Amino acid sequence: MRVDGVEISHPEKVYFTERGETKLDLIRYYEAVEDPLLARLGGRPLLLERYPDGASGKSWFQKRVPKSTPDWVTTTVVSTPNGTTSDALVAADLAHILWAVNLGCIGFHVWPVHAETPDVTDELRVDLDPSPGVSFPQVREAAALTRALLRELGIEPHLKTTGSRGLHIYVALQPNWDGYQVRAAAVALARELERRHPELITAQWWKEERGARVFVDFNQNAPHKTVFGAWCVRPRAGAQVSTPIGWDQLESVDPAELTIATVPTLVAERGDPWADMRPQSLEPLLEMSRQDTENGLMDAPWPPVYPKMPNEPPRVAPSRAKKT
Repeated sequence: MRVDGVEISHPEKVYFTERGETKLDLIRYYEAVEDPLLARLGGRPLLLERYPDGASGKSWFQKRVPKSTPDWVTTTVVSTPNGTTSDALVAADLAHILWAVNLGCIGFHVWPVHAETPDVTDELRVDLDPSPGVSFPQVREAAALTRALLRELGIEPHLKTTGSRGLHIYVALQPNWDGYQVRAAAVALARELERRHPELITAQWWKEERGARVFVDFNQNAPHKTVFGAWCVRPRAGAQVSTPIGWDQLESVDPAELTIATVPTLVAERGDPWADMRPQSLEPLLEMSRQDTENGLMDAPWPPVYPKMPNEPPRVAPSRAKKT
């Protein structure tokens, strides 16, 4: 069959075993949320998470589009931290999303840049990651505290579920900063949250130092890093969606109930809770970062795939450093 001009093979293939939803059900979901989906993903490069046998089968991440990609598919050159380049799919329109779904893509990880302006990072993404022993109510509390700090700085954030155990907070940015500056701002935000709420929130990169606290994963903002996309479906048996929600829904939301079976109805009834998202200044957080540097704080550790960075502390777990 053809949907939006895209040939769909085996539309009856079961992708999600909990309710028996198929490839075609996934396609119909993306059709139902086309407008808010493309408002967030449109024009951005995508990393594909492919599950050709459905969410319960084998998978791999694919940054490069296949060699057999049709001529009409839009791609752009992206780089890895070590400088390797590849042709990545661009979310040019819904047909590009459906083309990837037909390949078995369940999960789109999105660059914080547009293909036309790869050196401009226009989203700050705050990943609230629950450490072992942390409950979802604690993540909720951390989200509310993060919002309060950002609003204190004059920054209006937006909220979404991750489709799993955490929450994401997004800030749309004016086109004035690159990925290194955005990550510096994220580090400053994480550290200030830990200073204010040390029993609940941590900015510690090493897992052995986090304890049962919510980790603010600042490295999700490292250059070339992707984050699971808004309105995108997780490769889980229940077909959970990483769903934008209003702040008034924070206390009542159950991420497990936000699926391809329920989210289209919510969108039809309530609209897009991120429709008012507008580009904002990063300067308040960058000023906080500059103050941390002036007070003698080094940079936070980078992920191991990145080159050693200026002012970065030794990239070794504290327990191992102590033994050495």
